Amino acid sequence: MRGWWQDLTDLVLPTDCAGCGAPRTTLCPRCRTALAGGAPRRVRPLPKPPGLPAVYASAPYAEAVRALLLAHKERGALTLTGALGAALAGAVRAGLGGPAGAFGVPGTVVLVPVPSARWAVRARGHDPVRRMALAAAGELRRTGTPARVAAVLRQRRPVADQAGLDARRRLANLAGALEIAKGGERLLGGGRVVLVDDLVTTGATLAEAARALREGTVLCRERGNGPTRPVYENATREGREERQTGTRPEKGKWVHGAVKNAVVNALGAPSYAAVIAAPRDTFEIAGN
Repeated sequence: MRGWWQDLTDLVLPTDCAGCGAPRTTLCPRCRTALAGGAPRRVRPLPKPPGLPAVYASAPYAEAVRALLLAHKERGALTLTGALGAALAGAVRAGLGGPAGAFGVPGTVVLVPVPSARWAVRARGHDPVRRMALAAAGELRRTGTPARVAAVLRQRRPVADQAGLDARRRLANLAGALEIAKGGERLLGGGRVVLVDDLVTTGATLAEAARALREGTVLCRERGNGPTRPVYENATREGREERQTGTRPEKGKWVHGAVKNAVVNALGAPSYAAVIAAPRDTFEIAGN
């Protein structure tokens, strides 16, 4: 109920910019530029947690961007969803192509949002990351990239509040905390899986989410009820329309060959991760 009521009141009541407080505008031009005015780039948290996939971000986590994310997440400023989703879509595109892109080939993108705790969803009245993932998928489709959302991850046990924890303690806090929901692995086939979140700091959350996806799909494959097709780095035959389900079946569980055709992960494991924001000092210098 809170979600639709917030949508309605945002439409009929005057509001101020959630980023800087400029009057009578949900998102002023200056804050919109801070959110999505630059080119998304790869970010590298240091120290890098084990199992962290490549991560792409749209904006530094500072000032207006921090205020926008908090307004959407904690204060239910749902009119920001479209702009935040567009920024997230930009980070997804950064991983899809270009000199530093993860694949650079067409095909369906499967966005897997990092799950919020159930108590947090109840308290907020919405799941902010899932909401932004849906908006990002819509933006990707609008601009010609087939995309869908598969919210298959869930928390298997409670975790402590991450605020105030250093990188090592965050890893320990999250170890084994996530899993694929029953039957969720079937939603991951036929596309390149991209983990999505609003923010990366130490990378511990994305590393745990990537582990859950990798181990979950391997377990399902061993049981004979999960995806079995491999994903190849630099494969040119992966260009598929959204209606198709995957690559050509292989005879063996794993396929060995030239370095460029090495299996990099099972279908359903994350290709990379995309977030809206990251600390400024984690952004790679353009061209590196």
